[in-house]
Amino acid sequence: MKKYLCNLCGYVYDEAVGDTDNDVAAGTKWEDLPEGWVCPLCGADKEDFSLIDE
Repeated sequence: MKKYLCNLCGYVYDEAVGDTDNDVAAGTKWEDLPEGWVCPLCGADKEDFSLIDE
C-alpha cells in the first residue's frame, strides 16, 4: 500500500488506513478515492499530493 503527502499542509493519506472520517474504507487505493475527495485538513485537491517514496 502507498502513502501520499499533501504538499500544502502535510497530511498523509495512507491507503492501508483510508480516511474513515470521510467514509473512505481502509485499503482504498489512491486512484479509487471518491470523486471530489479533498484533503480532510486543508481541502486541497488530489493534484496537490505527492507519492511518498519509502
